[in-house]
This record gives sequence, C-alpha cells and structure tokens, in this order.
Amino acid sequence: MNVVARATLLAFVAKHPDADASIRHIYATLRGAKWGTSADVKATFPSASIVTAERVVLNVARNKYRLVIAIDYRRQHVWVKWIGTHAVYDTIDVRTVEHEP
Repeated sequence: MNVVARATLLAFVAKHPDADASIRHIYATLRGAKWGTSADVKATFPSASIVTAERVVLNVARNKYRLVIAIDYRRQHVWVKWIGTHAVYDTIDVRTVEHEP
C-alpha cells in the first residue's frame, strides 16, 4: 500500500511521543499490506473498526488514540484522514472527516 499523508503521522508523533512505536508499527504494516477487502484489514488488525467499505478506524497506543484511514483497494492506496485522541474521536463523524484536528 502507498500511504498518503505520512507527514500527518509524523506531526502527530511530535506532539504525542507516546504514540511513536505504535504509529511506526502501523505505518510499516500499512506499507507492506496488499489488501483486497476489509476482511483483509481485519485479518491484519483484528481490533480495527470497519466503518464503510473504504473507511477504517485503527487503535493507536493501546486505544489512547484513533487513526481514521481511507483505503482504495484497487489502487492500493491508504489515506490518513484523521488522527487524534479517543476523546476527540467520539466527537467526529468518521465517515466524512478529512484531516486531523
């Protein structure tokens, strides 16, 4: 997968260093993934929340933070749509959010 908006992840880690190891793991996993369906995502990230066929929420740093991504399975692209605390996550619409707060 090609991960779009890596800079967003790096900026988040700069503000939340406790998320660094988790973000690095997720990024490396995303880069190495070859997914065809949301079932493939669940096989890789069992705790992932499948919101729509394209939108997925991943837990970061033992669920302290949430990462919303959009996946184009045909093109093998992942877009970082939002990353933030679990508390702020509860206030957003994950189906439409387009960037981090």
